[in-house]
Amino acid sequence: MNTTPSMTIERTDATPIAARAAHAAHPATGSFQTVEPRIEVSAPLGPRYAEILTPEALEFLAELHDRFASTRHELLAARLQTRVDAANGRDPKFLPETESIRSDRSWRVAGAGPGLEDRRVEITGPTDRKMAINALNSGAKVWLADQEDATSPTWANVIEGQLSLFDFLHGELEYTSPEGKQYRVTAEETPTIVMRPRGWHLTEKHLRFHDRAGRAMHASGSLVDFGLYFFHNAQALIAAGRGPYIYLAKLESHREAKLWNDIFVFAQQRLGIPKGTVRATVLIETIQAAFEMDEILYELRDHCAGLNAGRWDYIFSIVKTFRSRGRRWVTPDRKSITMTVPFMRAYTELLVATCHKRGAHAIGGMSAFIPNRRDPQVTERALAAVAADKRREASDGFDGTWVAHPDLIATARAEFDAVLGERPNQVDRLRDDVEVTAAQLLDIPSIGGHVTEGGVRDNVSIGIRYIESWLRGTGAAAIDNLMEDAATAEISRSQIWQWLNENTITAEGTRIDHAWMEGLVASVIAGLPRFDGDRFDDAIEVFRHVALEPEFPTFLTLGAYARYL
Repeated sequence: MNTTPSMTIERTDATPIAARAAHAAHPATGSFQTVEPRIEVSAPLGPRYAEILTPEALEFLAELHDRFASTRHELLAARLQTRVDAANGRDPKFLPETESIRSDRSWRVAGAGPGLEDRRVEITGPTDRKMAINALNSGAKVWLADQEDATSPTWANVIEGQLSLFDFLHGELEYTSPEGKQYRVTAEETPTIVMRPRGWHLTEKHLRFHDRAGRAMHASGSLVDFGLYFFHNAQALIAAGRGPYIYLAKLESHREAKLWNDIFVFAQQRLGIPKGTVRATVLIETIQAAFEMDEILYELRDHCAGLNAGRWDYIFSIVKTFRSRGRRWVTPDRKSITMTVPFMRAYTELLVATCHKRGAHAIGGMSAFIPNRRDPQVTERALAAVAADKRREASDGFDGTWVAHPDLIATARAEFDAVLGERPNQVDRLRDDVEVTAAQLLDIPSIGGHVTEGGVRDNVSIGIRYIESWLRGTGAAAIDNLMEDAATAEISRSQIWQWLNENTITAEGTRIDHAWMEGLVASVIAGLPRFDGDRFDDAIEVFRHVALEPEFPTFLTLGAYARYL
């Protein structure tokens, strides 16, 4: 039975929960009245939601917010200043104040925890029950259980994703489809789970944090996703010898990495878990973080397993950061920005060299090509493209890679097997030949290529169709035989904004102005595959807001989440 709860919980002291006595609130003293921080659930509870949103779990979330929410707000404000600096012509750079960290070759990170020594193929995907079971049966070494870009953060997806993870780790995960098909975990060896919580910029509007001054605010999506997963599953993961492990998304600085490290230290102490049990893998998917890889590893060194080359968000970050800096920074058609263009090569080479110097794993990114079981030619092209992509990564020194579809695992594994053989990784390959400069990381004109009318149309079509899928609750969508998620949709809409605001002229000689764009958008809309229950009307409104208006929202999902989910 669905109910509208009025669930609140007061936080207690910081002793381990297992040993904590009943808490009695103390009256405030002094000239300022204070209240105990609490988390309020402001959304209906579906079946079994109360198993995740227990009083004890909400108390843990309240403690996380009480200690770390203010630092999160400060760091988000620092991001705003960084964006202003970039718009005014100040380029990212290697920080002079942390040069001693980069030049000191003596320190190392904690490295792979149990079950993470071999990461040659990782499958990514959302945490709904069907997709979770498919990932766990896939034969991959690691499952990136994604509460971020591959998940539309509906209330149901957020909590039911937590239930999927909880049920698997407690031996109860199964699913029956509406058609009656049954799904169960049958693999003798399942992948090691690395859960990815939402980035620092995202909130969870269905949970409200009331601070000591009585002010109410949306909870942090990062703290909610991490806190619920860690609270309910850390002990089970430790007992299984494979966790708890976390992917960290969208970081822009080593200060943000330090915040996560502080959270890990507190969470472990709070639940009576030894310090250093957590292992984090950080996605380097912003241009700002690319200049602070050493520092990010250093801040997380007691809890760090490696870095990942989050290619799609990295390209989005490039477009977003330099979108208003003039024609020199205009990017060509999305398909022209490949992993072999010079600035992307510089980024990935630096990542591998930095990781291996510090004893960390370097994990490659996701090729967007996916097979189509109904079209052998599409599948053949996808397998060839993925093989070439993974061959390059393995040859460059990466220790593993991502795929987005189970049918790609064998192809990716073959390329890494050819380089690794029986070795679990190639961390000992120290890429001392790599020297990357700031100019190489920022060499955007070296992409070459053109902006074509077809490329503009593709971006409009992909952007609208992906947003429509996201609004219906599906965060990873197969569109035109490519796997699209929030990151790839961000590239599409940010390029549209840049081309429009720079009055870019296409290879065919057409000036991209508002009149031409409106005609193109109308043409794309006329050809959309409408169906009962679609969200295209809302998606079109969202797309216009994030791509065609003068103001550039930092993330397309922020306004869409606030208004539509």
